Amino acid sequence: MSVLLTLLFVVIPVLELVIFTVISDLIGLGNTLLLVIITAVIGATLVRWQGLSVFRKFRQRQRVGQIPTSPIVHGVLILLGGALLLTPGFLTDTVGFALMVPPVRELIYRFGRRLLRSRTIIVR
Repeated sequence: MSVLLTLLFVVIPVLELVIFTVISDLIGLGNTLLLVIITAVIGATLVRWQGLSVFRKFRQRQRVGQIPTSPIVHGVLILLGGALLLTPGFLTDTVGFALMVPPVRELIYRFGRRLLRSRTIIVR
């Protein structure tokens, strides 16, 4: 667990700074800052669209009496992606944008479901 926390709070910010510096050297500081702001605005718009879409699916499943597991997981992944998109940095934006793509979220959902099934012992 400490390795994961080290990765999250030390390695990723350092990588973000390196990437930011490289891009800033290539296109200039002003353009780099503008790019970061633009990705945040686009990210917020995508979160809204994707969130509304998933909410409609959640309500639809609820109306027909199904458990809305998939829409809940997709909603959580959209929230995570939105948080990453609002965090300044190109690495976090890349992961955040990936989480806005429904097929990517579906792959993560299926992988997580398979992982949980393999680790769950069913007692009868």
